[in-house]
Amino acid sequence: MTEKTIELTDLRRLWDTYSEKRIGVIGLVIMLVFIVMAVFAPYIAPHDPYELYNPMEPPGPDHLLGTNDIGQDILSELIYGARVSLFIAFFVSIVSGLIGTILGLLSGYYEHVGFFIMRIVDAFLAIPRLPLIILIAAFMRPSIWNLVIIFTILGWPITTRIIRSEVLSLRTRNYVEAARMLGAPDSYIMIKHILPNVFPLLVVRLVVEASHVILAESSLSFLGLGDPTAKSWGMILHYAFMYPTIYISDVWKWWMLPPGLCIVLTILSLMFIGYALEELVNPRLRGMTQV
Repeated sequence: MTEKTIELTDLRRLWDTYSEKRIGVIGLVIMLVFIVMAVFAPYIAPHDPYELYNPMEPPGPDHLLGTNDIGQDILSELIYGARVSLFIAFFVSIVSGLIGTILGLLSGYYEHVGFFIMRIVDAFLAIPRLPLIILIAAFMRPSIWNLVIIFTILGWPITTRIIRSEVLSLRTRNYVEAARMLGAPDSYIMIKHILPNVFPLLVVRLVVEASHVILAESSLSFLGLGDPTAKSWGMILHYAFMYPTIYISDVWKWWMLPPGLCIVLTILSLMFIGYALEELVNPRLRGMTQV
């Protein structure tokens, strides 16, 4: 068989194994729904989320979730909010994962380099993450890209530590030693022999990091530290809780509850996907009872 056929066979075998995890399939379906909602938001949303109508209009045929205090359609805000929340989560997880992977490979393969990198990692991990994010965001101009920068800076150390621990084990394997004895350069060994073996672990880490970023972004936006012009689920909650009668009226059912459910379902879907993927890459979990 050709190399392409082998790769397709491996992918098909991987999907067959993943599909046996019911909890993973459920998480994947939920995530695909939100991704489709984010990608096709202009075609799915019934109204322009910035267009103004009658304020505080209850749910009805024209506005299925009603309107907010300035007259914007809440359902349209919710659909467009998936774009902001998922973009920040996936972009940050990919960038921080790339940085963490590079530093993890270097620190795990070269001991003298790893010593200095890990001291920096220890310094980052010694500080509680969420309070530090809130402190930095409070002194920065609120914008989506500032949140991306904050989450990326604080997201790579954990990935670096995880990748480094795996590289420390892989660099002593027989096939790595054989490649080194045959004169293969270090860059070739890391890219050809080590990186493919840490990639499954990296995928699990990216999924977990995305769930952390969504929760952090929602928390910052809820506290008023997010971009006030962005239609994110956290900002919808922020403005909903600022409404004076949110606690003593039925407004919370169609203004506060939907974005909260979207955040919860997105995080749960990512955790389900991460759990299923971890069973695939962790031999200790493969023999456990399937969920």
